[in-house]
Amino acid sequence: MSHPVPSAPKRPPLPSAIGAHIAPGGQSPASLLPTVEEVSAGGVVVSKHDGALQVAIIARVNRGGRLEWCLPKGHPENVETHEEAAVREIAEETGIDGEILAPLGSIDYWFTVSGHRVHKTVHHYLLRATGGELTIENDPDHEAVDVAWVTLAELPKRLTFPNERRIADLAREVLPAELGQLP
Repeated sequence: MSHPVPSAPKRPPLPSAIGAHIAPGGQSPASLLPTVEEVSAGGVVVSKHDGALQVAIIARVNRGGRLEWCLPKGHPENVETHEEAAVREIAEETGIDGEILAPLGSIDYWFTVSGHRVHKTVHHYLLRATGGELTIENDPDHEAVDVAWVTLAELPKRLTFPNERRIADLAREVLPAELGQLP
């Protein structure tokens, strides 16, 4: 079964509403910055709790100091595949070990930080929880400040970012075929 791959629209960055400056030639200052490509992997790790399907999600504090609930993800290390990185990052950030059931697609987005623009692509997978307990104590980067099991039905309401909500929607579509593999 083929699944669409959600992707953030490719648009030039919008100038801020206050103090917007457009460089000569119509380019914003952000578009003149050097671009760095980043890749991450993570996903939707599912388990049955009290008869309901639940997903482990993490909370992070963004640069503006706001709490954001998101899917666990991180950068591949050394020669890791995207799948290996997804399994490791989910375990580090949530405490939950998992086994990949299916790919869910990739999302990409842009942001600007300390003198450069970042184009980030995140590869997501559907995983079955195989063990572990919820904890953020194993997160080596200490990015996660909280972790929670959320029902599959509640997941879209809890996730901060629309592109991750689309990944959650894809997980719900794929899950009926994978339900036989859940404990």
